[in-house]
Amino acid sequence: MASITLSVNEELKGQLKRFQWVNWSEIAREETIKKLIFEHYLKSGDITNEEWAFCEKIDWHPVDELPIREEHVRQLEKSKKGKTKKYKSVDEFFNALR
Repeated sequence: MASITLSVNEELKGQLKRFQWVNWSEIAREETIKKLIFEHYLKSGDITNEEWAFCEKIDWHPVDELPIREEHVRQLEKSKKGKTKKYKSVDEFFNALR
């Protein structure tokens, strides 16, 4: 396996040493893979089975990084202004959906 070395200033190095229990190499590896998957997703709109397995393992998906669409923001704002109804039970809620 190849390795890389990152240069950081002394202040950051001191801050990182405070968290000796953190595996910084693993964090850097995961973040790099996430960036690669995200770039691939932006270009193709899809992810491979291998990429999907990685995403499931770390509970992340490329769409998590996309900005919120304005139309969704407007819908949320509109729904906040509407009337709300309180239900006494979960069953009552699901019966109302039928």
